[in-house]
Amino acid sequence: MNAKRPLLTAVENYRLQHVYPLHTPGHKGGRGADPALRHLVGDVALASDVSLMVELDDIHHPEGCIRKTEELAARLYGADRCFLGVNGTTGVIHGMLLGALKPGDKILIPRNSHRSVLGALVLGGFHPVYVQPAYDPQWRLTLQVTPEQVAEALEKDPSIQAVFLTTPNYFGLAAETRKIADIAHAHGALLLVDEAHGPHLGFTDQLPPGAMESGADAAAQSTHKIVGAMTQCSLLQVRYDRISPEAMEGAMSLVTTTSPNYLLMGALDAAQAQLAEQGKAMGEASVRAAGVLRRMLHQVPGLPVLEQELVGKGGVAALDPGKITLQVSALGVTGPEAADALRQAGIAVELVDEDHVLLLVTYADEGPELEKMGRTLCQVLEAIRKPERDLKPVPPVAALPEMVKLPREAFFAGHRPVEFEKAAGLISGETISFYPPGIPLVMPGERITGELIRYCREMQERKLLVSGPRDSSLQQIEVLI
Repeated sequence: MNAKRPLLTAVENYRLQHVYPLHTPGHKGGRGADPALRHLVGDVALASDVSLMVELDDIHHPEGCIRKTEELAARLYGADRCFLGVNGTTGVIHGMLLGALKPGDKILIPRNSHRSVLGALVLGGFHPVYVQPAYDPQWRLTLQVTPEQVAEALEKDPSIQAVFLTTPNYFGLAAETRKIADIAHAHGALLLVDEAHGPHLGFTDQLPPGAMESGADAAAQSTHKIVGAMTQCSLLQVRYDRISPEAMEGAMSLVTTTSPNYLLMGALDAAQAQLAEQGKAMGEASVRAAGVLRRMLHQVPGLPVLEQELVGKGGVAALDPGKITLQVSALGVTGPEAADALRQAGIAVELVDEDHVLLLVTYADEGPELEKMGRTLCQVLEAIRKPERDLKPVPPVAALPEMVKLPREAFFAGHRPVEFEKAAGLISGETISFYPPGIPLVMPGERITGELIRYCREMQERKLLVSGPRDSSLQQIEVLI
């Protein structure tokens, strides 16, 4: 077995034995797969889509190749245990909170956290205590939670059991994680981190440090987002100083399928080995590639490109240079308008909101194709400028919604549909967010306000996509009976 890629090697060895499979999956090594699927993924991938064999280990009780991969990943990130996640970071976040907390426990949550946290609150019956990060009116971006805000909240309510932190956020803004970890621990609270956008951090000093390096008790990572795993691949890293190993193992088993895809787990194995061998070089390559594109974008007249302007403000400790934020509203176009124009030119972007287009650059972008694409990118942005058009900012809803019922109570309560325009004052039975980034504006159990309704309509006018409600047009919304 390849010591650096134990799981991937075990799958390959099993495939090469040409064992006749009188077991799942039903396509039997690809022989029965639809030709279109075979064309899409290839014969080797289908032959490697294997079931739970003794030599391939069991993700729920790993003792062989899966355990060895977990140990390598844990060593890589400085964790006591690393769990493989094949349900994305949403599933890993659910497991992280279920393994760290008990029903009724309070958890401090920044309001700009991803909607996956809501699922964990519903599943675990946890009590959220929300904190609102600062908003920068010049860049029209929500920043981070500050150490001072965390300390104030924990002093105000000593019964808070954990602090949840998203760092870096979608726009690459990293929090003061070490300071927040120290504050949380001094108050007897855990620090649980959504590090979906940070699996590459800490491998070079040109990038911010990672969550585990900064004192987090657990961190959920999207290994597919920035580094070399396949979509849906995630890792959960845990330190057991303050978390029960048995509780975390039980929680992760609870939220993990009993039929994990070995291609996805193999991709996680390959990603950890690639980082172990080349992590520093990969990080430096991503910084170089981002620098090339940033220099080109700074030549577009009137286009603000976020650099270090927000570092030191609102709890922002650093910027991941691979996240390139373009404030396209300064050109007189909305984010969706700019993204549509770029897509017509053959360029797909990571995220849009009303004011911005976000570009993601990784180590895989370094090379001549990047400059060629960059020239097209800049040409399109120059061509769509509308200097005569003044797009006024739409500040986010300032006040936190009133929480009338806990998320779990609201989720299981009776609901009825009402016209969204007439919902002010009623208690929402659904989450409303605009995706990406998927930040909830209102969640089940919270009171809907007229300000929220007006904000949502403004976002829709700017062609942002509604996510969460059953009626994605937001003509109606489910409210509590």
